Amino acid sequence: MTYIPNSIEARDVATLVHMQTNLRKHQKEGPHVITRGQGSRVFDDAGRDYIDAVAGLWCASLGFGSERLAQVAAEQMRTLGYYHLYRHRSHEPAVALAETLLKIAPVPMARVVFQCSGSEANDTAVKLAWYYWNAVGEPQRTKIIARRMGYHGSTCAAVSLSGKPDMHAGFALPFAPFKHTEFPHYYRRHEPGETQTQFSARMAEALETLIQAEGPQTIAAFFAEPVMGAGGGILPPSGYFEKVQPVLRKYDILFVADEVICGFARTGEMWGSQTYALRPDMVTSAKALSAAMQPISAVLINERIHEAMLAQSDKLGNFAHGFTYAGHPVAAAVALEVQKIYAEIDIVGRAKRLGPVLQSALGRLKAHPLVGDVRGVGLILGMELMRDGERRIPFDAALNVGGRVDEAAQRHGLLVRVIGDRLVFAPPLVIEAADIEDIAARLERALNDVADDLAREGALG
Repeated sequence: MTYIPNSIEARDVATLVHMQTNLRKHQKEGPHVITRGQGSRVFDDAGRDYIDAVAGLWCASLGFGSERLAQVAAEQMRTLGYYHLYRHRSHEPAVALAETLLKIAPVPMARVVFQCSGSEANDTAVKLAWYYWNAVGEPQRTKIIARRMGYHGSTCAAVSLSGKPDMHAGFALPFAPFKHTEFPHYYRRHEPGETQTQFSARMAEALETLIQAEGPQTIAAFFAEPVMGAGGGILPPSGYFEKVQPVLRKYDILFVADEVICGFARTGEMWGSQTYALRPDMVTSAKALSAAMQPISAVLINERIHEAMLAQSDKLGNFAHGFTYAGHPVAAAVALEVQKIYAEIDIVGRAKRLGPVLQSALGRLKAHPLVGDVRGVGLILGMELMRDGERRIPFDAALNVGGRVDEAAQRHGLLVRVIGDRLVFAPPLVIEAADIEDIAARLERALNDVADDLAREGALG
């Protein structure tokens, strides 16, 4: 493609590397430039509007623009635009935000460790698991277990923790201490006649088998998202965490709940840990913590972890970990204001009210010939595209059905998240019921377009 000299498209192709993007294709086709946002919609440089049904990257919980938060950020920049939390220094926004998070934590937590992204939060939780076991005299506990298709970030440790082979390929990853247990995707992976509860028991047995094979005394921690986000919006099957958590307790394995996507009302409770009765030792959060308006994340640690950290201070002195911008006063001030907004608009009540609207509107599309399964909770939902939904026969990967639906949806003014042949929805938490119905209508038109194309190609039936 030939670009107008000095256009934003030409400048982009000449200067930027885009994450999670086919780089060669991007060189040829260039970027889709978004210029502004309002509520649940974004607008491109051609003036077209799109409903963003995944809140950007699961994170724009209050939509794509906020004068109130802009004013908070500007005022904090005028007062104290930067300071750090190293070597006993502190500032009011970080303290106030930590107090707020401890008050609303899903289970009793002792302290907050601020970082700058969800990846950094999970990376830090990995380090803290190792730090804990060194503190209590079991340094051989170095292995970390997560789940196939789980996603925990892009730093070297966090992506090793993630169970997505596409994110390991070409990077000489994952690192050796990271192990992966079964992907608990009931619809795709259950055996004929197997109930969700039976499937969950099999998943827990697989985890215990892995622990025993690796040696329980070598396992430091287990990481899990309450609902698997980048794995496809996968809900835990009935009984899953009720069966997994006793296995962790049996072998005294630390449990880290990755709430980077699920935290702050996404699942219909303030935390996914509350939705699924999790009792984690650490909770990682980011994304909706600041409604994506500033880069900030937080690791909540319980008293057990904190006491071990204090013991290490007695032996080692400094807690030798940190990031320049962790707990940044502007980011903390914005995140604190976001928490105030959540309380004012009753964000949990809103998710409880609108969640059924999302589940119903998109659930109706289960009858579409391209759709095999639709499952969600709160304001997150996954939709499986299948050639035969009843018999669970997938489309040939070469057909690129998910990619086609993605392109068709954009033509109809809808931005969705496509993971293989699975669509995921997690709209801004401030979305209204009318926009949810509009998402379903636009998606149905996109599905119809693709179904018509596949029928012409003889790829249906």
